[in-house]
Amino acid sequence: MTVFNWRRVIAPLLISALLLVTGCTPKAPSPYSQAQQESTQKGAPPAVAKNATQGSSFNKFFPKPGDGYERVFTQEKKGFSEAKLKKDGKDVAMLAISDATSDVTGGVSAAKKFEKSTSKIAGYPAVDVGATQTAVLVADRYQVKVISRSPSFTKADRQTWIQRFDLAGLSRLKK
Repeated sequence: MTVFNWRRVIAPLLISALLLVTGCTPKAPSPYSQAQQESTQKGAPPAVAKNATQGSSFNKFFPKPGDGYERVFTQEKKGFSEAKLKKDGKDVAMLAISDATSDVTGGVSAAKKFEKSTSKIAGYPAVDVGATQTAVLVADRYQVKVISRSPSFTKADRQTWIQRFDLAGLSRLKK
């Protein structure tokens, strides 16, 4: 005589019901879904201007490593190139060149922030952004920025490193 085992029948039924209920529950919307929808809508402004300079074109204008500093390129894309500046194996600053035609915030070009600049570095309009960033605008188009990543890397250091970029060469870059 065989005994009917209810556990063998009920357990798979309960698991199936649980999977059905939890699998069919709608997901909560992602906090980024609205931004994704806006950025992909027809007519949304492109993230990078079509006429932006290729990031690889900027690399030759970056300061050469030396004096105990190491330069490590970290990002390169259309309209932008970036490198870490290291000393004794530690990140002390970020160096960047960007095509300001692609840097639009709220419909305002990044070049706008240089219009009221009263200071210059190597003859180019300069601005400080917060306590850790210094930037210049070259040829009314290219933003060269140095960002401190260590408290020991001061505003004076940022200004010195901006002057180590080949700013004159960058100003002659074909647009």
